[in-house]
Amino acid sequence: VQLQESGPGLVKPSQTLSLTCTVSGGSITATHYDWNWIRQSPGKGLEWMGAVAFSGTTYYTPSLKGRTSISRDPSKNPFTLQLSSVTPEDPAVSYCARVYHYCPGSECLRRYDYCGQATQVSVSS
Repeated sequence: VQLQESGPGLVKPSQTLSLTCTVSGGSITATHYDWNWIRQSPGKGLEWMGAVAFSGTTYYTPSLKGRTSISRDPSKNPFTLQLSSVTPEDPAVSYCARVYHYCPGSECLRRYDYCGQATQVSVSS
């Protein structure tokens, strides 16, 4: 499985950032997998932004206050992140990653098993 992020690299404040993750070697509708977006801003740790599950259900971090939207086309493998109203606080290295859900016993677990190489996002007027 390979994941590859792509995007504009530079957006202006208040614009909407759109990033695409192209997936090869696996299907985004395959059961037991979620497809995630994660970022790391300068001087900060990794921040999980959201995910789209194999079922199409989406999940978002509350910290981005409703600015995040993740979508997919089940007939195709890319999935897309949109971050609206970008600010000077949003520059980051952004990753897409796959999470595998499994239940080896009575407890169900999840682990990141594949990740893209990242794309840089800058915000400047």
